[in-house]
Amino acid sequence: MRNIIFALNDDSPKYKQIYEQLKLLIERGDIQPDEQLPSIRQLAESLHVSRNTTLTGYDLLAAEGYVRGEGRRGYFVNEIELIPLTKTFISPNKKQIELATSVHIDFRAGAVDQAHFPLKVWRRISNQVLTFQESFLYGDPFGEVCLREQMALYLLQSRGVKTDANAIIIGSSTQQMLVQLGHILKDDFSSIIVEDPGYDGAREALHFHRLTLEALPVYETGADFSRLEQMKSQVIYVTPSHHSPIGVSMSIQQRQMLIQWANKRDGYIIEDDYDSEFRYTQQPFPALASIDSSRVIYLGNFSKSFLPGIRLSYMVLPQSLLSRYKEQFLHFESTSSLLSQLTMAKFMEEGEWNRHIKRMRLVYKRKIQHIVSALNEHFEQHLSIIGEQSGLYVLVKVHLKYSEEELIKRAAISGVKVYPTSLYFINKYADEPMIKLGFSNLSCEEISRGVELLKKAWL
Repeated sequence: MRNIIFALNDDSPKYKQIYEQLKLLIERGDIQPDEQLPSIRQLAESLHVSRNTTLTGYDLLAAEGYVRGEGRRGYFVNEIELIPLTKTFISPNKKQIELATSVHIDFRAGAVDQAHFPLKVWRRISNQVLTFQESFLYGDPFGEVCLREQMALYLLQSRGVKTDANAIIIGSSTQQMLVQLGHILKDDFSSIIVEDPGYDGAREALHFHRLTLEALPVYETGADFSRLEQMKSQVIYVTPSHHSPIGVSMSIQQRQMLIQWANKRDGYIIEDDYDSEFRYTQQPFPALASIDSSRVIYLGNFSKSFLPGIRLSYMVLPQSLLSRYKEQFLHFESTSSLLSQLTMAKFMEEGEWNRHIKRMRLVYKRKIQHIVSALNEHFEQHLSIIGEQSGLYVLVKVHLKYSEEELIKRAAISGVKVYPTSLYFINKYADEPMIKLGFSNLSCEEISRGVELLKKAWL
């Protein structure tokens, strides 16, 4: 190790702080056995202390066996037995329970299936893209034309959205799109309607521009559109294909009602179609943007359907907003990777995208059926399953005496990580705790094991 630096304070002797800091680094494994520590002179100069201060700290480490001195060569770290860290919390009966730090099963909802990812094909196309001359440029600020053209074809075929490449904007994430969109909308609108419960990331992005948020209640049966007439806003943000997080889909009648509301108010609908590809009981409903593109701002991304790390999202703007948006952001660089855009465009052009979606729809359908079956088998009347028709997660409403926090903690003790839903609520709250269980990156065997561990934790 050439050198190391850390902060010293005046609360205790500096030699003792050097000893404690290095001891912690060794115990955590940040400094490996047989690794050489900085020389006494080097560390003294880095920390602005005397050499005697550094030497005293090293001598304390050597006395306790953490390091050894090897003459003129310096000090080296000894092999020690690392003590695993544990956390504790107070259970409902006030007893101390050890909380395991290792997670055996993680029901995370934001991941995708790694086993079926088309790695070889994606790698081949990525390498090919690196030979393109345009890969060495900055790219179009609104997204590469080749990708926008492929997106226009795909949206027409899969969602019924008629648009052209010029109206499509490519970005890095839904939140980033909403932040930039909010910059345009705030000139004409001071408030916006959002779903309650609803995607908290969208609320944060819209609140960034200090837009007032009005909450539209959403239940397991759908949104309560009877409230719309009492609200002042002319813009609404919705997730109609797979409501986040409840999972209900907006009916055709409700979609038409919402379009009529937007026309009457001379407003806009922001349609976040974040995982519309994965509906398992029937064909996906046509997008709101396919009914009236003049009133709908359409959002989508590749995070759920392909890979979160690719950071590719898209937005289809109505003509009434398109010129203003492009005028505002013409001189800003694209927030999305040029290489990812070019690779995805080629991936779609070769038909690999459609093959991937068809394959993953079958994979995820099998997994959601498996997790629903396992939950029903192990919990019977102790929980209700919500949102089993589409998406990459299910919600479970737990009919037990525990709170959401207690359910999560008890699961963690058994080595299972599950996720809350309380963060999605604004005004209304569930009458019983609801837990979010993602299944996309788990095998059927891992799903079964996770449900068994949850039974042990909760029953």
